[in-house]
Amino acid sequence: MEYAVVADGLVKYYGDFMAVKGISFKVRRGEIFGFLGPNGAGKTTTVRMLCGLTRIDEGEAFIYNFNVVKETARVKRVIGVVPDISNLYMELSCFDNLLFCAEMYGVPRKERKKRVLELLEFFGLSDKRNAKFKTLSKGLKRRLVIAAALVHDPRLIFLDEPTIGLDVKSKRQIWNLIHKLNKEGITIFLTTHNIYEAFKVCDHIAIINKGRIIVEGTPTELRAVVSGNEVIELQVHPPIRDPGIFSNALGVIGVKINQGTIRVMVSDVVTALESIIRIIKASNREIVMLNLMGADAEDIFVKILDNDERARRVRRR
Repeated sequence: MEYAVVADGLVKYYGDFMAVKGISFKVRRGEIFGFLGPNGAGKTTTVRMLCGLTRIDEGEAFIYNFNVVKETARVKRVIGVVPDISNLYMELSCFDNLLFCAEMYGVPRKERKKRVLELLEFFGLSDKRNAKFKTLSKGLKRRLVIAAALVHDPRLIFLDEPTIGLDVKSKRQIWNLIHKLNKEGITIFLTTHNIYEAFKVCDHIAIINKGRIIVEGTPTELRAVVSGNEVIELQVHPPIRDPGIFSNALGVIGVKINQGTIRVMVSDVVTALESIIRIIKASNREIVMLNLMGADAEDIFVKILDNDERARRVRRR
């Protein structure tokens, strides 16, 4: 198996605080790898170590077999980095921004213009060639920032929160673009705290929490982490606003209520359904909608984090 990224026991300290705690993982060549975790989990610090932007205090990292510490220049030639905040110039046109990036990345002079025009075409920005960056919509700005990271034709691209602040339509366009880039043979390392995005886009996901990777696998494998858990979705009249009404229901793991719709995660559907119906009848309510479904991405993420926190509490004892 060939790997684009190999991280082995990475550790990062900020003073006495250990931000990344000996994490190890591998990213296969040609896959979309999701690095998922809540804010402050250690995602950005890990990426900065992999890109040679932050010193590795312990452990080793390799990008396409190049040692990140010993062969940093070679690593930077095969990677592209898209930060969560734009790094392009507001007063320059789309064309000039990409041309400047091509020069900075050392693209030969004779190839720069051709490469820039190819990227503008690929990203659907040809008609915005002469438009200043500051005049673009958020979605188009994001596209150009990604294009800028590709001017030197890297084999691996790091995307840090690529859809943050975008509307639904723009998010879907970026997701489609990520798949399009991947089909061109580019390995994608996607850093996000958006659970739905990771499960929608990625082939493989590692979940990091408080500096440690707590689980990794395909979206299907991660769903198996909460295997046996299903969700009963229902609406009742009059509406229920306090999820605590189901606190003593047998087979119920968790309850969420959003705009009148109750989502109950259960470990035993039959037992839980009988208990839920009994509680609703006892409260003089009527079921107006009931649906059974598998656990979604958010349910899985919350369950995994909850399991991690419970394990930490046990270890502390």
